[in-house]
Amino acid sequence: MPTRRRLLQTGLATIAMPSVLRAQSLSGQITLMSYSGIFQDNYTKAVVEPFLAANPGVKVNYAPGGTSAQMVGSVRAQKADPQIDVVIMDVTTSSIGNIEGLFEKLTPAEFPVLEELAPEARAAGGEFGPAVTFDHLVLVYDTQNLKPPITKLADLWRPDLKGQLALSAPPNIQGLALTAMVEKMEGGDHRKSIDAAMRKLKELAPSVNTFEPNPDGYSLILNGVVKVATGWNARSQLYGDQSNGRIGTLLPPEGSVFQINTINLTAGSKNRAAAAAFVKHALSQSAQKAFTERMFYAPTNARAQIDPKAVARTAAAPESRANMIPVDWNDILKVRDQWNNRWRREVISAAR
Repeated sequence: MPTRRRLLQTGLATIAMPSVLRAQSLSGQITLMSYSGIFQDNYTKAVVEPFLAANPGVKVNYAPGGTSAQMVGSVRAQKADPQIDVVIMDVTTSSIGNIEGLFEKLTPAEFPVLEELAPEARAAGGEFGPAVTFDHLVLVYDTQNLKPPITKLADLWRPDLKGQLALSAPPNIQGLALTAMVEKMEGGDHRKSIDAAMRKLKELAPSVNTFEPNPDGYSLILNGVVKVATGWNARSQLYGDQSNGRIGTLLPPEGSVFQINTINLTAGSKNRAAAAAFVKHALSQSAQKAFTERMFYAPTNARAQIDPKAVARTAAAPESRANMIPVDWNDILKVRDQWNNRWRREVISAAR
């Protein structure tokens, strides 16, 4: 007669078996497209490699996709014969892909992890791919060569910074976020008008060294080209550590804007099972914890238990949330071309 212990062991083995079988049944390869450089390096270590360890039959090819606009262009070009399975990109661009039918809708029935996400993470992608990271716009500056340091957004207009600024102009999302921030600084509301922002940014234009930082504002500071740039908090935190504090990060007291990256399952994926499994993993508590603690993107899984010291350096920190300007990126998408044209006509042209 079986012992109680043996019955218990058999029962536990039976319960565990489906997950083991699912991992063993996944095979083949998938292509993940997202940002290159420092993001690729850290996302591979924190998220991709643990997925591969749990699914030894699957190979993940990481395809550096350039900007979000370039990524959606790649997916669009392959619509009839998709070569990319999962894409992580900015929400303003993934929304375009959703409209064009490039990405799949995700249901809680197939993706139970959706129920663990923060409400704003679910809302970001609607019925499609949800937010996988949160971040916010910051000003980054050269702590060694900028005296006194900047302490607020309005400091960009300091006379001593003429020629020392790198701003990412629209359609780059940094420029869109900066527009909303400057409008608020001037007492306006970007949902009603950006006239005040355009006037103020036109005044700033002669001080701007470049409106297209290449490869990015952090590198231009480290190379001594400029002293202040627009940037993202997560990257600036990491660059600050790597540069022994040379890169400083300022969350402007006038307010900042959340940036959202969504994770998207390509419609017509040739290895949908493995691609769906990766999406579930990327949104899981363990993956969210690992990436937040490694690169300081705020988690979108509300149940992830993050080291408080890491949270304090992310967009999820209470002081960061308190300074966020409400921005509906789906609304911004509708006026993006208009804002882009106004920047070209009224701001960038004033720098010449």
